[in-house]
Amino acid sequence: MSRRGRAEEKNAKSDPIYRNRLVNMVVNRILKHGKKSLAYKILYRALKKIQKKTDKNPLSVLRQAIRRVTPNIAVKARRASGSTKQVPIAIGSTQGKVLAIRWLLGASRKRPGRNMAFKLSSELVDATKGKGEAIRKREETHRMAEANRALAHVR
Repeated sequence: MSRRGRAEEKNAKSDPIYRNRLVNMVVNRILKHGKKSLAYKILYRALKKIQKKTDKNPLSVLRQAIRRVTPNIAVKARRASGSTKQVPIAIGSTQGKVLAIRWLLGASRKRPGRNMAFKLSSELVDATKGKGEAIRKREETHRMAEANRALAHVR
């Protein structure tokens, strides 16, 4: 805990082509071994594939996919009376968005397919339709929180 006051909140920068902060957040999560240009290529190729598949604005598809996958509630492990319990907690919008991006990228990495751009585009399109691994993960998280609702007072 800092004694000097609160740290100011950092805002994400926007990406060079779409001028969008959300795109930059996704690129920073794709990033591996510091190769940001490769991460940009992967995402831009995925957005082009989405444009061809759906004939919609790829940014709106990305936004809708993230909105669909974003959880409202999650479970957190808390130690209470000598045992660890899964306690449901509400999630803020920023943290929910971060979780949604992480789940989307994790699900697209697990997919069988040719390259990451193809797998990411397929996962984003599936998420907008309300299916796919990332949506399943969100529903599973909500189910766990609902099952442990009796422990909400442990917080």
